[in-house]
Amino acid sequence: MVSQVLQRPTLVLNRSWQPVNVASVARALTMVWSDTAKVVDPADYQLYDWEDWSALEPDSHEPVIRSVSQRFRVPEVITLTRFNRLPTTTVAFSRRNLFKRDRFMCQYCGRKPKPDELTIDHVIPRSRGGGSSWENCVLACTRCNHSKADRLLKQAGMKLLKQPAHPKWNPIYSQHSTRYESWSKFISDAYWNAELQE
Repeated sequence: MVSQVLQRPTLVLNRSWQPVNVASVARALTMVWSDTAKVVDPADYQLYDWEDWSALEPDSHEPVIRSVSQRFRVPEVITLTRFNRLPTTTVAFSRRNLFKRDRFMCQYCGRKPKPDELTIDHVIPRSRGGGSSWENCVLACTRCNHSKADRLLKQAGMKLLKQPAHPKWNPIYSQHSTRYESWSKFISDAYWNAELQE
């Protein structure tokens, strides 16, 4: 149970309060303890260093970390005390991230079927030299994938809704799939869906 709590996600903000990462609770508490970050209380935006945070009494309904003699609140948001740049983290090309980039939507017809009815389509088919990359792979529903088959778009008479591209990093590409309500105070819906406007 303790290990599950320690692996929960914590949103990491830079010194200007822009999202730059998602860390585990264990990592977040280590950063607060070493004074490289402070905990942000999403309710009132108050900042806490390790001494102040560890002195707070957890509410009965919230998850806690227990030590031999103490119970600690679990932080959902921290802000770095020194780092002020935006992340240069690259987004790994993977099936999971491709689904997130394309928002579980067929990039040909715009439908959002069940995930098991979506496939990864190579815009330029592999048989014609197309590789597996951000710029050549899109989600396609099984119907559109079948219609396109092993042809180029022009040959199939099909068009993409949006040109596939390497996405910029944002918290949706973190290893943690959980998103807390408190994060919405720091990450707008427009930010979560930034790829749609590119």
